[in-house]
Amino acid sequence: MTADSIGPLPSVRRLAQRENLRDSVANALRAAVISGELKPGEVYSAPTLGARFGVSATPVREAMLDLVREGLVISLRNKGFRVTEVSDEDLDNLAALRQLIEPPTVRDVVAAIPAADYPRLRALAEEIVVAAEAGDLIAYIEADRVFHVTLLTYSGNPKLVEVVSDLRSQTRLLGLTPLVESGRLVPSAAEHHELLDLVESGDGEGAEQLMRRHIGHVRGLWARSQSS
Repeated sequence: MTADSIGPLPSVRRLAQRENLRDSVANALRAAVISGELKPGEVYSAPTLGARFGVSATPVREAMLDLVREGLVISLRNKGFRVTEVSDEDLDNLAALRQLIEPPTVRDVVAAIPAADYPRLRALAEEIVVAAEAGDLIAYIEADRVFHVTLLTYSGNPKLVEVVSDLRSQTRLLGLTPLVESGRLVPSAAEHHELLDLVESGDGEGAEQLMRRHIGHVRGLWARSQSS
């Protein structure tokens, strides 16, 4: 089945001004896979995706090869790229691994974040809220990725950041569309500001617990089977 009839997607150029075009396209496509904007099992051509994102087919094709290496899509000769499907068991395992790593790391980095960095983190959290209010799932997923990866970098452990980034990219949040339609995504997005409230107050334990609840949404509130 080919999915060249998908609706318009936001221009990738406004999603990640900090990155080069290929990285920006890859992050936007990755976010589209995670959110379900690009549907599991469907095939997409590079020219069609390029038109939707407002770029040429070349950076899309190059970015899709990155996603092939990550296991997010499969390259089909002379057809395009098929989005891989992930089982519920795999998603449960991914969420369990994130629970083991991210909450205690967030707890530990609270004391390492200088007050001078709070405004920058607030701005990143607000980007998530703005995307949620706009119902822009691709921008939401990308802003969420940037926020959480930025927090984890205060651990001083680049390998940990790499592992978590990989786990996040393999996750699927197919229940986000119903949340947008019901207006429940915005309160979820506001949790990022709540997390920063705890960070600024020096409450590492509280930050850890909020992070556990936040990741729990991956297989609960944000999962397709429980999004009603």
